Amino acid sequence: MADTIITVQGEYEITHPAERGVVRITVGYEGEQRDETLALTTQRHASLVAELRELHNPQSGPVTSWASDQLRVWGDRPWNQDGRRLAPVFHAEVGIEVTFGEPTALSDWLGVVSMLDGVTIQGVTWTLTEAKRQSITQEARRRAVENAVAKATVYATSLGLSSVRPLALSDPGMLGDGPAPGQPVPLAARAMSADFGGATLALKPEDITVAVQVHARFTAS
Repeated sequence: MADTIITVQGEYEITHPAERGVVRITVGYEGEQRDETLALTTQRHASLVAELRELHNPQSGPVTSWASDQLRVWGDRPWNQDGRRLAPVFHAEVGIEVTFGEPTALSDWLGVVSMLDGVTIQGVTWTLTEAKRQSITQEARRRAVENAVAKATVYATSLGLSSVRPLALSDPGMLGDGPAPGQPVPLAARAMSADFGGATLALKPEDITVAVQVHARFTAS
């Protein structure tokens, strides 16, 4: 009797507390005078950068890295409700991205800068360190393969077969059986939650989920 072919999908998920918080803010002003608008933006930006340089201490600082965009300055002439062009309005804007290694320090810093004139908080993304991400992904891949073997073994024994032997293993959709099903993003950072009830901003980072899927084909006899 010919061997039975069994094709399965193995999957596994690992969750781990976020280790890094990446916050993006925008510093910007607008006004009727170009020089004044530019000066206000430049001054606020310089003040924040000076603070970030102090926090970016390789030995003990909570900031692991930071970067700033180029300053953008432009003007436009808005229309009023009667369809007439008004006097020019000038805008100046620059973005800053900061990575914190301590969620508490990130909360404290955002609680202060969010109250500053000219500062807009664009959002926070939670991540893992690269070393931890690779370690977790490797473990999830190994467990996904084990899950595929376990599934195939259950199917084989249900058919009265005693052993399974692997024929092929691949990422989803690469065994030639048709399009891959929808998959979760391998590394997904859930959105932050924030508590504005007190005087400070309290961020509550959720766990990072690493999800892996594999397709495997076995012969059973």
